[in-house]
Amino acid sequence: MTDSPITILRREYDAIARQLEGAPGTAEREAAKREIIGYFKRVDGYLSELTQLKDDIRQLVERYKQLTADTKQAAAPEFTGQRPAVHADHIGASTFMEKGWSLISLGDHAGAIQALQRALQLSPGETQAESLLGWAQMLHEDYDDALQTFSKVLMKEPANSLARINVGYICLKKRIFGEAIEHLSKAIRLDNDKKATLYAHFYLGLVYLQREMFEDAETFFQKTIKLGPNLIEAYYELGRAYWFAGDQEQAKVTWQDGFKANKFNPWGKKCGEMVELIARGEEPPRD
Repeated sequence: MTDSPITILRREYDAIARQLEGAPGTAEREAAKREIIGYFKRVDGYLSELTQLKDDIRQLVERYKQLTADTKQAAAPEFTGQRPAVHADHIGASTFMEKGWSLISLGDHAGAIQALQRALQLSPGETQAESLLGWAQMLHEDYDDALQTFSKVLMKEPANSLARINVGYICLKKRIFGEAIEHLSKAIRLDNDKKATLYAHFYLGLVYLQREMFEDAETFFQKTIKLGPNLIEAYYELGRAYWFAGDQEQAKVTWQDGFKANKFNPWGKKCGEMVELIARGEEPPRD
């Protein structure tokens, strides 16, 4: 079997360490010094390359998500948690926080939960770790756990709009519409984070659509498209709101606009499918 790169590097380390054992002479010490400097530079170079490779892997994940996006139900808010600053703390909590952030970004939500719970064991009550844990739990569909976690965050940071829209999204999924409206409306009033404001409008549209309050749903989806034209899912849902309100022609125009906005986006394709579906005389899905 071929040795792994880490095994080879460790072997080099051990060889240099043996050179420093005992009482080496001046020439041996100078030779060891040169080897240590060279060894350090190689390892540092590998680390830089690996860091770049990690970022490239995240791009692969995003491309994969675009290809396999689930259009059966509203997507969770796009993960926008701030990357933790890793520092040399004596308990190592920041290392687990950074690991959790990376695992959420890569889609390993179960692994992220484990890492972030470890971070909170080492540093209880750390708000950034709690916020990241809430994201991981929500994306893993552990909604009850996520609600408890985000509630802790909001007790400390009532103006944390991202945490608030996540609570609103969870309440939407659990069909607790009153609480969803309360949290999403507050995020809109705070208006301190563009992405939070965008998703707050979109999820309020979904709340009113599910409650068959179609005019209110139309209003919030229209505002969503104005705030974020690239959120193609809003075109799809706005079309449904028009259709079930009885305005079939406007629904058709909206789906056509969604398809034109980005025909390669999964929701853009879904808009195109709706145009074809109604052309055949069929009804759009209620759910």
